[in-house]
Amino acid sequence: MTDTSSATPTTIVHWLDGKEWAGTSERTSPVFNPATGAVTKHVALASTADVDTIVGSARAAADEWRRVSLTRRVQVLFAFRELVSQHKEDLARLITAEHGKVFSDALGEVGRGLEVADFACGIPHLLKGGYSEGVSSGVDVYSIRQPVGVVAGITPFNFPAMVPMWMFPVAIACGNAFILKPSERDPSASMLLAELWQRAGLPDGVFSVVHGDKEAVDAILHHPDVAGVSFVGSTPIARYVYETAAEAGKRVQALGGAKNHMVVLPDADLDAAADAAVSAGYGSAGERCMAISVVVAVDPIGDALVDRIVDRIAGLKIADGAEADTDMGPVITAAHRDKIASYVGAGAEAGATLVVDGRTLGVDDRPDGFFIGPTLLDHVTTDMTVYTDEIFGPVLTVMRAASYDEAVRLINENLYGNGVALFTRDGGAARRFQFEVEAGMVGINVPIPVPMAYYSFGGWNQSLFGDTHMHGTEGVHFYTRGKVVTSRWPDPSETATGPDLGFPTHA
Repeated sequence: MTDTSSATPTTIVHWLDGKEWAGTSERTSPVFNPATGAVTKHVALASTADVDTIVGSARAAADEWRRVSLTRRVQVLFAFRELVSQHKEDLARLITAEHGKVFSDALGEVGRGLEVADFACGIPHLLKGGYSEGVSSGVDVYSIRQPVGVVAGITPFNFPAMVPMWMFPVAIACGNAFILKPSERDPSASMLLAELWQRAGLPDGVFSVVHGDKEAVDAILHHPDVAGVSFVGSTPIARYVYETAAEAGKRVQALGGAKNHMVVLPDADLDAAADAAVSAGYGSAGERCMAISVVVAVDPIGDALVDRIVDRIAGLKIADGAEADTDMGPVITAAHRDKIASYVGAGAEAGATLVVDGRTLGVDDRPDGFFIGPTLLDHVTTDMTVYTDEIFGPVLTVMRAASYDEAVRLINENLYGNGVALFTRDGGAARRFQFEVEAGMVGINVPIPVPMAYYSFGGWNQSLFGDTHMHGTEGVHFYTRGKVVTSRWPDPSETATGPDLGFPTHA
């Protein structure tokens, strides 16, 4: 892996055939430490020709890998899983240095990725088909699932280890070759993961990394030898990826943006709800697709809940994510920090009550870092941009609802449908909520309802383009194609009866 310890910025290159590869393009992009604002590395940006080279390698590798026994594939998966576990702190340090999230959060991200690797180690059971004996005289029917070939993952900056690991363990276990196009903002984790695959015994070409921008993405979306594309990012780009790849005849799962609501009913434990709102709203500086960005307080508990949230914000430590006991680090870039600040200003101008203004935050020993503090806006309405747009920052908005029905209607009328949460002591209300709410993932007294690896992750409405969610059994189905075999082995004592041009029946 590229040395990242030097004071002189190094260039992170691609991963091809089990080793680093510089490619042919001379274009690069800076990689920052968000806590200091300093450029620490550069990353190569692939050309279309570079993508062609990597896809060609993956195509050849996929043809061989699909012939490898399930037993051998699982052995490689187990070895990879163990190596990631051994190097989870190394991965977490790379994530903190390039993304800015606190070390414990980065470590938790790696742990969530490992859960999918654990799941993929069970691939022999997950790929079992069905068998029906004797559907007709001497005829048996059985189903099998086979890999699709070369698949690609285009992943976001906010989870540089976890989101790729939601994709490639399952894809590779199913017998595919996988090409990862990580975010150019925090690319180092992908290179360490590639190295760990190589050390685990994965054949060269089965896992590749191509760094790049729109040119690389478009090359993947249009390449005829890429059979499937998985994407996580904003809704506009998810729609573009889905439409472009689908038009090129590929299978696509494109997960988009979110505006996750947390409904707090009057009977809820307000202290627990306030803890959950602060944790889910400001963790990782709000740069999570499953972050709670809207708290819907059902009358009459709004003021009491806001007071509790304010008390908890006051106790948060905002600093370099590498420092011990830090609760929240910086956001990913200076431009993103400024965009978040502009949303806060627009919300206040539109009439929201600015209860806590994170724009005034200063971190004394990191004056050039990309910091913005936890922000709380109350009395937000549906016509404000702080509500309609995905801000993707540490901005928590509070809306008031007169009833449970109004709160659910508010959620269901939103364009997104990624995750929602309900806080209540009423089991009947909880059961009704999970039935009525229109979102892909629901938490009951759980603020961030990210499913375990053996369930699938995905939203509804404009939070998902395509019909397949990520990891879990839906992930296995996405990375494989079904095939049904109808087989006839007549008894040797039977004699031929001659041709029959009638429609075949199972008699």
